[in-house]
Amino acid sequence: MDLGSINPVLLVASIMVSATPILLAAIGEMVVEKAGVLNLGVEGMMITGAVVGFAVAVTSGNPYFGFLAAAAASAVLSLSFGVLTQFLLSNQVATGLGLTLVGLGLSSLIGKPYEGMKAPPISKVHIPGLSDMPVFGKMLFSHDVMIYVSLLLVVAVWAFLKYTRAGLILRAVGESHDSAHALGYKVVTVRLMAIFFGGACAGLGGAYLSLVRVPQWTEGMTAGAGWIALAIVVFASWRAGRVLIGAYLFGGVTVLQLNLQAAGANVPVALLSASPYLITIIVLVFISARGAHGAPGSLGRSFHASH
Repeated sequence: MDLGSINPVLLVASIMVSATPILLAAIGEMVVEKAGVLNLGVEGMMITGAVVGFAVAVTSGNPYFGFLAAAAASAVLSLSFGVLTQFLLSNQVATGLGLTLVGLGLSSLIGKPYEGMKAPPISKVHIPGLSDMPVFGKMLFSHDVMIYVSLLLVVAVWAFLKYTRAGLILRAVGESHDSAHALGYKVVTVRLMAIFFGGACAGLGGAYLSLVRVPQWTEGMTAGAGWIALAIVVFASWRAGRVLIGAYLFGGVTVLQLNLQAAGANVPVALLSASPYLITIIVLVFISARGAHGAPGSLGRSFHASH
């Protein structure tokens, strides 16, 4: 095995690219769960964002239009989940799984004409002074704009939940929807807004896969990324900073196993490919065994004003 062939600068840069789609989806899902809603349809929203974003970007020739369309499409899809669970009081777990199935089927249908096409390139951001640094410039400051958007989004969500009145109301709804309702807060409205935001973030994550990371459309290209995003929210104990760490750890394991394969590691390829998912499961089992959790009190529970 030739470890010398692994370039640490390219490795870190690749980790940032690999982690971004999962980070975008996970930070959106964290906000949804903070509002007391469990949406298991992240995978379906991501794949919908991937195909819509790719189709719009290829048609228009502008990848940024693709990102906007992806966010809008997945947000609208998430509202179907919102209407079913918040107004019709359907089971959140079953409805979320249904949303994933709908997203996978819809993406397969929409994506057929776009198979084999290349996405329009997205330009890298040049930050004067920082991008020209000898090592760290290429490693951290020569990426596309969506990587920096994802990092800013984490900071914005953290600040929103911690320091704003709206963030306090959202957390109150998630902790005890009956108490929040008694205080006069519109529980269903707050939850629908959170679901819409989570859908938009999942759409951006999916579009990042098809427009930057791959960059082409292939059926089923999310390959479980939505489920990993859900797991990372639990791993992070519903905290924005830990979501960032979790996404980058998963991105790091994913990129490292690819580099080890390229370096000729004496480990079965199937085991290396499965390692990011195995490590995620082990971490979740460890967290559960330790009893460390911070789940919102009303997570997954339906709310009805007459209760």
